[in-house]
Amino acid sequence: MSHIEPQEPSARSIIEAHHDQAIDSSVSRPPLSRSAKVQAQHLRRLAIVYVRQSSPQQVLHHRESTALQYDLRRYAVELGWPLERVLVIDDDQATTGQTAVHRSGDHRILAEVDLDHVGIILGIEMSRLARSCRDWYHLMEKCAIFDTLLADPDGIYDPSNYNDRLLLGMKATMSEAELHILRARMYQGRLNKARRGEVYYHPPIGYVRTPAGEFALDPDPRVQDTIRLLFDKLDELGTITAVLRYLVRNGIALGVRPHFGPNRGQLEWHRPCRPTLQNLYHNPIYAGADVHGRRPVDPRRKIPGRPATGRTTVALLQWEVLIKDHLPAYITWGR
Repeated sequence: MSHIEPQEPSARSIIEAHHDQAIDSSVSRPPLSRSAKVQAQHLRRLAIVYVRQSSPQQVLHHRESTALQYDLRRYAVELGWPLERVLVIDDDQATTGQTAVHRSGDHRILAEVDLDHVGIILGIEMSRLARSCRDWYHLMEKCAIFDTLLADPDGIYDPSNYNDRLLLGMKATMSEAELHILRARMYQGRLNKARRGEVYYHPPIGYVRTPAGEFALDPDPRVQDTIRLLFDKLDELGTITAVLRYLVRNGIALGVRPHFGPNRGQLEWHRPCRPTLQNLYHNPIYAGADVHGRRPVDPRRKIPGRPATGRTTVALLQWEVLIKDHLPAYITWGR
């Protein structure tokens, strides 16, 4: 009889399990008392429970938080809403709250509020709804116009009431500040590692990471020969376009080791393309240099919801870290 290994539950299966079991959950809950702010016109409309965790890892491993968020359905019932008018929106599970651009659940809430379908929106904390003051105040203004309440375990808020708006604004500011503090700490940690010469990024084409965490030349001789050929041909032909034309004409492929997916770390041979060659020729690592701050982010060029956008290049003197002759090299620094 074959032995079947237990499988790690997926984020989606955990979400669905909590959704189905929320009302019968015995999870310890923070108190939410009844409030005179809840009126008949609110009870005639929907109570929306918004559930969000910021990443797949949080969905998989922070299950108590997920259970508490789903259990807000019980609070809505205790406040007077019939269960059939309690709507759980968990479309944004495993999605960051930094921006609402790609959060379909947030868009759905705004649409329901615009249609005057919502009496109250419940969240385990205000940061679940938005980590950006801009997004938060947009939601709060709509709720004030359509007489929609907001609630968390600390209380129930009427966005049209000045005192409640002040408190909600403070919560939004604190939530956004917390995010900025976390990002600043992470950046400072990366900068300190870079100053110590500890590479933290993925190795580019022609390099691998050793078990000790250091960079080394790719052990495949063909990969190394191809990288050296690229630099020799650039010296000979003078332009990236000419090098690309030479590679395609002679059927020369580039050895690539994916950083993600089922083939992670396995050698694959890909057809060369211009962006790959541009990145390779402009990367100081091939001259043995470890650098940081070569391509800072320009906020004016960022595309909302796409963290990798907005990169720009700066002059060598503006690099935050430059350690020459620190890594194995394919060419000299002078070249």
